[in-house]
Amino acid sequence: MINVAIVGSGPSGCYIADMLSKKLDGAQVDIYDRLPTPFGLVRAGVAPDHQGTKNIIRQFERTFSRDNVRFMGNINIGSDISYQELKDSYDVIAITIGALNDRNLGITGEDLSGVYGSGEFVAWYNGHPDQADLNPDLNCNGIAIIGNGNVALDISRLLAKTAAEMGSSDITAEAASAIDSSPVTDIYLIGRRGPVEASFTNAELSEFAELDRCIALVDPAQMPASLPEGIDPKEAKAIEKNLDTLRAYAANNADSKPVRLHLMFCASPLEICGSDGKVSSLKLEKNTIIDGRAKATGETFELPVQSVISAIGYRSEAIGGMPFDSDRGIVSNNEGLVETGVYTAGWCKRGPQGVIPANRSDSMTVAKQIMADLEATPPAGNKPGSAAIDELLQARSVKTVSFQQWQTINEAEISRAVDGKPREKFNRISEMLELID
Repeated sequence: MINVAIVGSGPSGCYIADMLSKKLDGAQVDIYDRLPTPFGLVRAGVAPDHQGTKNIIRQFERTFSRDNVRFMGNINIGSDISYQELKDSYDVIAITIGALNDRNLGITGEDLSGVYGSGEFVAWYNGHPDQADLNPDLNCNGIAIIGNGNVALDISRLLAKTAAEMGSSDITAEAASAIDSSPVTDIYLIGRRGPVEASFTNAELSEFAELDRCIALVDPAQMPASLPEGIDPKEAKAIEKNLDTLRAYAANNADSKPVRLHLMFCASPLEICGSDGKVSSLKLEKNTIIDGRAKATGETFELPVQSVISAIGYRSEAIGGMPFDSDRGIVSNNEGLVETGVYTAGWCKRGPQGVIPANRSDSMTVAKQIMADLEATPPAGNKPGSAAIDELLQARSVKTVSFQQWQTINEAEISRAVDGKPREKFNRISEMLELID
């Protein structure tokens, strides 16, 4: 038997598990997660109003239902079980822990009350236990979101939507109430570079045209007359779609709806200004774009905001004993190989880039490499697998959550949903464990 451990039950881990459990004869695949819940950022990162995207969970459920696949939730690799103990027990390990930690802005005022990272903010409204107590202060008229990717758009959209528009989402009740009661009138989405260089996709950008209470606005002066030369034709097509949408927003009437989304480009944050320990404004510097890069002009301005959310990227978290590139915030690897018998995939391998289909492609490549390496150098077959881990967990009084027990949690979340919501999540591990005890 080949014993395989996958650390992290998000898309990358599930895709690897799916292939190895089907293609490796005699393989036992154990998927570890530090939470009692599987599916990683599909559950806690995908926007709660994008339920169609979350349907990929059905495919992953089929993987977990196989006889040779085991979900081992509520197990923290690095504290409950060490990295070395995992290596001693398994022939193959795949690290797919994602990237959950927010990158810092690195400017004055980042420690003020009212400043949040997009990772923690998204985790809060998605019911992730890590941020159950975040309680962000949304009692403000102006909110700045720094970043030009889809996460920044997701946050802007959720802050702008009405309670009715969020009715079929799985946002937590606490987050829905806080957002609905916010007096926000102006949301500023700020990009360091220009519209051409923005990394958001048109599907997400176009959603703002349909919102009930929010009007999207763009300064026409920031819109380019044409694309720069030398852009790849495939990329050019996607950029042109974004520019067409932005040009339509530039023609909007700012007074037509009570909430305004300002899509601002060519501006870098210089300082978060505060009063009595709280955010009072955001100071920015205007940029000019030279060869696709932002160059500071020296001209500054301020926005009257009382909350700032940074969406500028994420870092992975090191597991004790595991090779880790602290500068880049990723697991140290060479094309997915960490060290003999240990591999990595997804955001913790290459950084926080790409959507779920990109993770699938990456995971398939790594899974094929694992199979090729096993064929070239078959394992000795003396690794005990989860039997040894189970003994350690029992001795340490650590409770493992099985996939069947997760289904009990899942059914409870669905049953307590109201007003058309698909589920009402439990956002505390203690609540989940009480259900299955």
